[in-house]
Amino acid sequence: MAPHSERPLPNDGRAEHRWPTVRGIRLHLAEYAGTGTPLLMLHGFPQHWYAWHKVAGQLSEGYRLLCPDLRGFGWSQSTRRGYDMDGLADDALALLDALGLERVGLVGHDWGAHLGFRLCLRAPERFTGYLALNMSHPWPRHRAVLPNLWRLWFTAFVEYPVLGRAVLRHWPGFTRFLLRHQVADPAAVWTDAEITEYAGATSHSAAAVQSLFWQYVLHDIPALVRGTARRQRLTVPTLLLGGARDNVVVPSMLAGAEPYADALRVRLVPGAGHYLPQERPEQVAEAIRDLFTPFGRGTQEV
Repeated sequence: MAPHSERPLPNDGRAEHRWPTVRGIRLHLAEYAGTGTPLLMLHGFPQHWYAWHKVAGQLSEGYRLLCPDLRGFGWSQSTRRGYDMDGLADDALALLDALGLERVGLVGHDWGAHLGFRLCLRAPERFTGYLALNMSHPWPRHRAVLPNLWRLWFTAFVEYPVLGRAVLRHWPGFTRFLLRHQVADPAAVWTDAEITEYAGATSHSAAAVQSLFWQYVLHDIPALVRGTARRQRLTVPTLLLGGARDNVVVPSMLAGAEPYADALRVRLVPGAGHYLPQERPEQVAEAIRDLFTPFGRGTQEV
């Protein structure tokens, strides 16, 4: 196993950092505030724990934000295996056990939101509610997905073992391009420092990123084709929040899950793209307050 990254952490004095050992590896965990309703916050690609720093600024009290780096990402330890959704779900559940948390609220963005659905279907008793950002659900409608497959063109440069690692490791401009072109207004969203940070982090985590995409090709796409998820039901109260101008997961891809869920809503944020925690942290924080009552007073109805 490779050691965790020695790259300097982004400067955010509000976050406390630790490295718990989970399933034999060291995961990096950034935590905002030590008391209040605990929320497990799962980042997407090409980011890490710092993806949540703007949302954390909107939730100054009443919530305990637990922001881990996924295995091999950011400052978490990398391994040769374990990047499939079930393996990453095992990491997340083991992290909750290590923290002594029986039930938490769950928030996920992009790949973290895909992982969040897996967690809710596998261990619904561990989550009081789920906020999924910029990600389609496990029951996609083919008439919505097929016309939009071209939007995932960039995955062809990431998922293949040799090509993907080379692109991610040696072509930071690729990551910069994705960050700038998957938001509605890049000039108003990213700072140069943020773009540089995520491009550098992705280069460092190239093997983990590529492995994550490749495991999706090997396992998740066949499961979608077979309709495996249609034998499962989402019982965790869930809110899907998407960007009306998301050019990766378009709004039409968020519909159609209601027959497979007990309590699910879909909401669009006008004028926003694929990075809601960065583009619209206020609306993400509002959705969190909608789903999760602060200071541990329970979960509101969806």
